[in-house]
Amino acid sequence: MERQRSFAVKPTRYLVFTFTISSFIIFLSFISLWIVKNSPARPESFLFFNRTPVAVSFFRPVNLQTVNSFGRNFSRTDANNTHLVDTHFRKSENLSAHLKNPENITGYGGISIPGEQRNENAAEEGKKNGGADGNTTAIRPSDGETSIKEVEVQLPISEMVDKKIPLEKLESPRKIVRKESHRCDLTKGKWVFDESNPLYSNGSCPFIDEGFDCEGNGRLDLNYKKFKWQPQDCGDYRFNATKMLELIRGKRIVFVGDSINRNQWESMLCMLFSAIKDPRKVYETRGRRITKKKGNYSFKFVDYKCTVEFYVSHFLVHEDKARLGRRRIQTLRIDTIDRGSSRWRGADVLVFNSAHWWSHYKTKSGINYYQERDQVLPRLDVNIAFRRALTTWGAWVDKYINSKKTRVFFRSSAPSHFRGGQWNSGGHCREATEPLNVTSSNLGYPEKNVIVEDVISQMKTRVTLLNVTGLSDYRIDGHPSMFGKSYVNRQGSRGGEDCSHWCLPGVPDTWNELLYFHLNYNEMVK
Repeated sequence: MERQRSFAVKPTRYLVFTFTISSFIIFLSFISLWIVKNSPARPESFLFFNRTPVAVSFFRPVNLQTVNSFGRNFSRTDANNTHLVDTHFRKSENLSAHLKNPENITGYGGISIPGEQRNENAAEEGKKNGGADGNTTAIRPSDGETSIKEVEVQLPISEMVDKKIPLEKLESPRKIVRKESHRCDLTKGKWVFDESNPLYSNGSCPFIDEGFDCEGNGRLDLNYKKFKWQPQDCGDYRFNATKMLELIRGKRIVFVGDSINRNQWESMLCMLFSAIKDPRKVYETRGRRITKKKGNYSFKFVDYKCTVEFYVSHFLVHEDKARLGRRRIQTLRIDTIDRGSSRWRGADVLVFNSAHWWSHYKTKSGINYYQERDQVLPRLDVNIAFRRALTTWGAWVDKYINSKKTRVFFRSSAPSHFRGGQWNSGGHCREATEPLNVTSSNLGYPEKNVIVEDVISQMKTRVTLLNVTGLSDYRIDGHPSMFGKSYVNRQGSRGGEDCSHWCLPGVPDTWNELLYFHLNYNEMVK
């Protein structure tokens, strides 16, 4: 009887054991499904590129491009393509909430990034992950994800101008609406008559050099003051003197170059001065009066604690003298920066130019004029010398200018409009009272501008080319002509007309409007 009872108990234990194991497996399955279902979605992260908020959504995949893996196979070219094709310009849904505490913006994986550090982290991460310059980036998702996720970037208009990014509008936060794109090109447009011009008058600005004061020298046709440059597809970018002063509050804006750059510098002084209520609060720090004889000026705007300065440097490199045989001759050391360069350092905005003096006449046709080290070169073409000098300038900028502090511009060459001869052989432009319908030059893009662009492209420091050549070429009416200072000399006889410099108010005001456009919309001056 005992053996029969023991035999009957064994199947019951087996069934209990099987039921327990099955129940445990089912319980684990339900728990796993519940955990997966109720896992919180990964929050959107916000990055800052050039102080511009960027919303990175990890759960909205790119529709136009997919990459199977990251790393070495993701090239710089791929990053550029991603930036141009898959970048959308819109406001993020949760941006305002994040901006309430801008010093505690989350970065990758919700990690808090301090305010000043977030820009550098975002830029560096962009470069590491395929971004061409830190403004574009292919995000490497966590947890082993390998597909490119959508990167939404907010950029100012001028960044799109510099980088040639097509403008696209996003009407729905979840849907991309493809529209015909266009690009804002500041160099393409037309001159339009604007009754609201000029922004200042000859009588209200005490800084206009006698040679640029055309109305004060007797010019009666004043329509040259009324024309405004209107770029196509760029909207209104009118200069705001008060806002410009706020942009440069506590800073230095420095113009370096020849008398054409002095022309632009005086224009900037007048444009800013128009917003000053008390004229006594703007003065030259050494009490100097603006003349052609003195080349260095620094005007202080007391209420804004800023200075607007000009330093003459015809060639940007050192003008010197050297011994050739028994004679001492004037030379240009194209391998040595101008000795006044120490004054340029520490500026917050630098505007360079050099072209007006690079002519065969002013460089003695390159015969025994250019010098490298201790050697005076017997003969050198002016364009070759210009390239070597500009390379010297570029090396100096790369060595001494901190691009995190200083915004560097190089203004392109400004055209002259002499007819019937040159400045020293009877050339004139006095009959012109309106802009040209077509540009006066049939020679194409100036060689010196090509050289400038080549040198800038090889520099480490970011330099913005302020291209004013084409738009200024229409303005044959904007020169002093016979209403400049040098037209009537001391003996009462007529001298050469000035068809190189510009009347003020006038064309240089437009150059400064373009400068303002870049500074304002790039938000480089803080």
